[in-house]
Amino acid sequence: MRAADTFQSAGSWKYLVICPSQGITKDLQGLLGGNMPQAEILEIPVYPPSAGLMEVLNVQAPDVCLADVASDRERGLGLIKEISAMQPRMPVVALIPANETDLILKCLRAGATEFLTHPFSLDQLEQVLGRIVAKNPGAKGMGKAGRVVAVVPAKGACGASTVASGLTFHWKRRAGKMLLADLDPLTGTVSFLLKLKSQFSFMDAVTLQQTMDADVWKNLITVTQGVDVMLSPDGAVDGIHDILDASSIVDYARWHYETSIIDMAGAYGQWNLSILKLADEILLVSTNELPSLQATQRALNYLDQNRVDRGKVKLIVNRYNRDVGLSKEVIETAIRCEVFQLLPSDFDGVQRAMIEGKPTPVSSPFGKGLAQLAEKLGGRVEPVKAQKSGSTWGGLLNLFSRTSG
Repeated sequence: MRAADTFQSAGSWKYLVICPSQGITKDLQGLLGGNMPQAEILEIPVYPPSAGLMEVLNVQAPDVCLADVASDRERGLGLIKEISAMQPRMPVVALIPANETDLILKCLRAGATEFLTHPFSLDQLEQVLGRIVAKNPGAKGMGKAGRVVAVVPAKGACGASTVASGLTFHWKRRAGKMLLADLDPLTGTVSFLLKLKSQFSFMDAVTLQQTMDADVWKNLITVTQGVDVMLSPDGAVDGIHDILDASSIVDYARWHYETSIIDMAGAYGQWNLSILKLADEILLVSTNELPSLQATQRALNYLDQNRVDRGKVKLIVNRYNRDVGLSKEVIETAIRCEVFQLLPSDFDGVQRAMIEGKPTPVSSPFGKGLAQLAEKLGGRVEPVKAQKSGSTWGGLLNLFSRTSG
């Protein structure tokens, strides 16, 4: 992208500059205002307290924040962490005193999207804003943001990966460009389910987040049956236990796909929370067995404790068999959460599709359930049946109440 195009695209943005250094602020203001006269620049000459920072972010709603790490490294890094937690989708540019690799890595790990080294140059600014524009082409009316759906298991072996991969292809029949991303760092199985191989994984996207563009992204995904697929690493790789923030992947996907379905390892930990907080909808996959439902309740409590919007969560009961396990009505009463979709137990159909590396067909019970789920998520909502009263499952309810804290 040419410099003129970059400054035109980012020229109407609102920039929040948090910088105690008058010299750095003056240089930055001259560079921004001189090249983007229509840009709105808000300045905070101190490191604000958390309450004040949240108020500014909520009231002013800046498009980009530039945070000073040069004046006070410790407070600057803390500021970046706070901003990233409060507004995970907003790009944060760290202002650093020199091109120090260690400090750059600390800023990125704290949540910075980009960095500028002082003294600033026009070329620096053009490259940084160019990458931000490339990652957020829908900003300021330039496009339309896509939908991000996270599929998370309540516990292991609930079949969440099978649900995520199958749902993607059934959704594809009624939607546009789609991404299936396996963001499970250690136990991702999408490559196995779809019989795919790639020399790249989402870890490369995390490493290359500063230079993410269409050409780089193209090398990170594999196309199968009209769907772009991003795979997890085949095995443990360096740094896999240190990853905390998936926002670079989620944000890029949001602006380049109509729908992105993310297969996750679970609900716990900073990496998973970063995905769940950014997702538009969360499909929490469980079964109707007691251990799985207890894990479901714990996962819901964990999401509540970490301020993940409960309104985004939709409970999916997989491998449902009314004759084995609890009924839908009892599940809803026990964990106080409506079941959004029942996916029937269909061992033969799922195993056949797995061997072939293909989605379960609509002609099978499981495939039919996935097709119905795709329709409901696409806007078609089935009427909610009245819940039966007078349940005699008092012992079960007591069991769940003991694990709800």
